Parts: sequence; structure tokens; C-alpha cells
Amino acid sequence: MATAVSTRGVSLARHRTHMFYVGAASIMLLAVLIGFRHFFFYGQAHPGREITPPIRTLVIVHGISLTAWVLTFLVQSVLIATGKRRVHMMLGRIAAVLAVFMVISGFSFNLASFRLAPPAFVIWTLTMKQFMVLGFYTLLMFAGFVAVGLWYRRRPEIHRPMMLLATLSIMSPAVARIDVVSALYQGTVLERIFGPSLGTLVLGAAFGVLFLWRVPGIGAQWYGIGYCIFATTQMLTIGFARTSLWDHIATRLLRA
Repeated sequence: MATAVSTRGVSLARHRTHMFYVGAASIMLLAVLIGFRHFFFYGQAHPGREITPPIRTLVIVHGISLTAWVLTFLVQSVLIATGKRRVHMMLGRIAAVLAVFMVISGFSFNLASFRLAPPAFVIWTLTMKQFMVLGFYTLLMFAGFVAVGLWYRRRPEIHRPMMLLATLSIMSPAVARIDVVSALYQGTVLERIFGPSLGTLVLGAAFGVLFLWRVPGIGAQWYGIGYCIFATTQMLTIGFARTSLWDHIATRLLRA
């Protein structure tokens, strides 16, 4: 009887873990679809303007690759939940290639888009050169979390939260475009501190609470460590964006 109870407990814990990841992935995919609704349904940039012609191809490639990653994370979570581990591992190799492509194409997209942006334009209290650092920061965090996740791919308690954090790290462009969310703190001191990232940080904190509640084991500790790094460096990066050092670096990048 004790063995049966123990087996049921392990089975329930696994089910809760699997459902947590499927649910988190579904929420992030929904956020992407809502945030980029103008892109998906009308072929337009936010908030309904024409995509800048010189970089139209880059925008489409960048948008599709980002969406493909979030969708892949959902599919991978479902595969684990349904016991299809071999398919999960096969798709993981494709996901690793996609991650590399996203970093390379994202770097090109970031430079090209800001070279065309009006220098005097201000968004989220940041000038265009200041705002550019967030694009590079996002790529760095995404690459870092993916690298750790792949390194520990045979340790699910580390691999899974790292891949969740990797996906969370690229969510700010989508979440910031959900007007009802952004309107809650735009024009306040929180906008200056967090820029476009507050909605994503709140979402990540909510995942952390659910993690502690639904997922047993040490996975929550790894998620907590990664999330603290993500949240802290996000705020530090926004502060760094306003320094003369970044202004010098950005100027050199845009002239390259």
C-alpha cells in the first residue's frame, strides 16, 4: 500500500510539473499573438502602421522566428507531458539551430531598425540610441539561458526552468505591445525604471509563484536564481542605456 501511495504521489507531481510548463508556454504564446496581432492579422507594425519597407524582410523573419521559438517551447512541453521523449529530443536539435538563427538575425534586425529610426524619437522614456541596448540585452539573456539549458539537457530540474526563462526573456516586445498592460504604468516612475519590461517581469514573478506551488523539487530554486538575474540585469541595463559609455558604443555600432 505504501508503495502504491508513493507511486501515485510521484505520478501526481509529474503531472503537475508537466501541466505547469504547458500552461506557461500557452500563456506566452497567447501574449505573442495578442501583442503582435497587427503583424499576424494585418501585416502591419504596432500600432497599425506600415512596416518600414527597407527592413520589411528582416521584420518578417524576426517575427516569425520569435513566434516559432515560443510555439516550439509549447510543443516541447506537450511532448514531455505525453511521454514522447524521443520526439522531444529530436525537436530539441532543431530548436538549438533556431536559437542560433534567432541571435544572428536578431542582431542584424536590431542594428538595421535603429539605423532607420529618427534619432530624436523617444520611446519608454528612452531615446532611440538608448533603447537599442535593450535589443542586444534580450539577445544576450536569451542566448545565455538557452546555453545553460542545453548544457544541462540531461538534468530536467535545470533544463526546463532555463528554457522557460529563455522564452520569458524574449517576451517584452510582445507584452509591451499589449496596450491594456502598458497603460497601467506608462507615465509613472515605473516606466523610467523598468521601461517596456515591467509586464514581462510581473509575468515571470507569477510563474515563480506557480512554480513553488505546483512544481516539486529543486527546479523552483533554479528558476528563482535565473529570474533574479534576469530582473536585476534588466533594470541595470536600462540604467546603463542612459550613460555616456553606451552612447559612445551605440554611435560606433550605428556607423559600422
